[in-house]
Amino acid sequence: MPPSNIITLSTERKRVVITGCTRGLGRALVEGFVARGDLVAACGRSLKALRAMGRQLGPAHHFHQADVSDDGQVAAFRDLVLEKMGVPNLILNNAAVINRSGPIWEVGPGEFGELMATNVGGVASVMRHFLPALIEAGEPAVIVNFSSGWGRSTAPEVAPYCASKWAVEGLSQAVSQEVPPFIGVVALNPGVIHTAMLESCFGRGAASYPEPHDWARSAVPFLANLRPSDNGKALTAP
Repeated sequence: MPPSNIITLSTERKRVVITGCTRGLGRALVEGFVARGDLVAACGRSLKALRAMGRQLGPAHHFHQADVSDDGQVAAFRDLVLEKMGVPNLILNNAAVINRSGPIWEVGPGEFGELMATNVGGVASVMRHFLPALIEAGEPAVIVNFSSGWGRSTAPEVAPYCASKWAVEGLSQAVSQEVPPFIGVVALNPGVIHTAMLESCFGRGAASYPEPHDWARSAVPFLANLRPSDNGKALTAP
């Protein structure tokens, strides 16, 4: 008999895991999937923001403090998800950081390493810890690793970020060749959206791009409709 605190799901509701949930695209995704009637378990680094989200969105959803660059914290998040929600069928690897704009010789090894640990290591850790549960469950599931337009092109002064997102593209493609046919792994370019990260690059010009919640209106149904048959694709959100 399953533990009493595991939520029993109807076939219509998705069980969605989202990383980097406390602001920007992650926050908009959480609210979009909750509005759809799906169940959400999400993680982020700001405990204050996570508690506020829990109060706002209610006890059916689960918010856990975890830094994806820390493998142990990802493992603890995985355990919480499996206990409270069950095996997810949609994982959105959204958490990421960007370097301070500048040429590579002005980006110190600490900043470079922290960026890679989050943007690449975090994606790998989430897949490492969740995929065995997905494979054992044997049910259709999709993992979406958030890339960028700068994961398929480049620009000056964001070389570390570009490198990390190119790595996400390659990592996603390789893992897509390792998973069984009922699991899909895709890389997603979300497009250009007005976030704090974009402001760090574009300054005031970032405000001319769509807001995260406007973006989520089309992105959430797009993501919800992904299937294992999309495995290996490099997608762009509408």
